[in-house]
Amino acid sequence: MDPIAFIATALPLAEAAEEEGGGSFLVQPGIGLMIWTLVAFVITMLVLKRFAFPKITEALEERAGQVAKNIDESERRRAEAEEVLAEYRERLKEAREQADDIVARAKRAGDAAKAEATEEGKAKREELVAAARKDIDAETKRSLEQIRKEVADLTVLATEKVARKTLDSDDQKRLVEEALAEVDFSALSGEPSRN
Repeated sequence: MDPIAFIATALPLAEAAEEEGGGSFLVQPGIGLMIWTLVAFVITMLVLKRFAFPKITEALEERAGQVAKNIDESERRRAEAEEVLAEYRERLKEAREQADDIVARAKRAGDAAKAEATEEGKAKREELVAAARKDIDAETKRSLEQIRKEVADLTVLATEKVARKTLDSDDQKRLVEEALAEVDFSALSGEPSRN
């Protein structure tokens, strides 16, 4: 509202209030005080409009520009952060794939090593069993040979005692061969009988 129109409207109201009765100057101000108050208000408004409002407007516009700049900067940073996040997710996905691949390769290598160790174990066991059989066979043959010698010696000794004479080497040889033919050594060696 225009200040002059406001003063023109307020003056008749103030004059009417003054004529009706006295009263306190604060409750019912005089017309002169009202005019001076309005003049001071208009002057203050003009001074503010001329000097303060442009600076206030300038400061508000500067602040609005700063806010817009900050919003643009935050939007740019948000876009950069989204790019970094997308790159991070892609790298994480690649790392997971690589880890899965490494685990799969390690599992295959472990299975292959296990199979190889099993095969080596079987081969080693078979070698040990074959060596043990060889040793058993050799020991059995050696034992049988020793038993044959002892049987031969005992046969000669028994024959000499029974016959009460000393046998020559041909007689000893013939008696040993007969005694050995009668004894079944195949049962001791685990071989089937020749009868």
